Amino acid sequence: MLEYFHPNARWALLLLALLPVIGWRVYLRRKASAVRFSSVAPLRGVRPGWRVRLRWLLPLLRTLALAVLIVVIARPRKGNEQTKLPTEGIAIGLLVDRSGSMQAMDFTVDGKQVDRLTAVRNVVRSFVLGDDRLKGRPDDLIGLIAFGTYADSKCPLTLDHSYLIEALDRTEIARTEEEGQTAIGDALALAVEQIRSLDRSRRLQQARPVRSRILILLTDGQSNAGAIEPLKAAEIARAFNIKVYTIGAGTRGMAPVPLQDAFTGKTVYRPMQVDIDEDTLREIAGVTGGKYYRATDTDSLRSVYAEIDQLEKTQTTERRFLQYRELATEWTHWGRLTLPPLLLLAFALLAAELILSQTGLRRLP
Repeated sequence: MLEYFHPNARWALLLLALLPVIGWRVYLRRKASAVRFSSVAPLRGVRPGWRVRLRWLLPLLRTLALAVLIVVIARPRKGNEQTKLPTEGIAIGLLVDRSGSMQAMDFTVDGKQVDRLTAVRNVVRSFVLGDDRLKGRPDDLIGLIAFGTYADSKCPLTLDHSYLIEALDRTEIARTEEEGQTAIGDALALAVEQIRSLDRSRRLQQARPVRSRILILLTDGQSNAGAIEPLKAAEIARAFNIKVYTIGAGTRGMAPVPLQDAFTGKTVYRPMQVDIDEDTLREIAGVTGGKYYRATDTDSLRSVYAEIDQLEKTQTTERRFLQYRELATEWTHWGRLTLPPLLLLAFALLAAELILSQTGLRRLP
């Protein structure tokens, strides 16, 4: 959106119509000879050099500089229209299993076989930041909790989603049996406490009103660790009006798990039985008003997050406002082009005219 801020901008721009007259009168009109000769007939056959042929460039540069300065007087400015202003977001807690069974290589990303956690990272990144199928969640507070034997808050509820994704990328699968169990109840209780912290933060409530609170719990096993039972934690979530969506990740039956051969030291794959406590996950979702999903591959996992994305929408309102950039003094982006300030352009044209008139296009006498 381009407009002119000067109240008499139209009258200033009318000066542009005088430029052809000025150019003809001052620059292009034939001037009287500086030195008189009785006859120039012997020189008529001489072809003019490139300096003579380019003499028209000097008046053109000065005329263009004058035209730019006339436009600057009108104070042109470009307005970047913004229409979407978020009003109410959603608080989303992501609970990701990092137990030893997440090493199973039964998912694919870009045609390559990967472990379950790598596939989860890929899908969650699209869920948060958006891709060709998902719009992302730019207006929502999102936190991350990773759990194995112990539940650990990797990222608090935040709008800094790049930091959230970095925290997810740093999350690794537990490599020891001591850390590699599954504490679903502890993870749920920690996530509830994380979301409850919003109620105690008046400053955050004023800056970002929260319309609803949800948890997305992803696991590939059974709860076999922790001090809090999963269903007890689900009841706590329901008491604070927090909805829990549960996802059971992994193929049905056997899944290949990488192990190190004790004799050769090489990585070999051994089949492992997939044991997901789907009944408990269904109960957790049912108690809190959520829904249980089963994801057996990357495509179905992506579809799960896409459905949750549709179920939990952020409310926004439309307000119009403009941010202006002064074209005379500021660099401006116009599509793929970056335009310099008009004053800088005018000075560059005048400088080019001055330099050329004193060097390559110098005229004597």
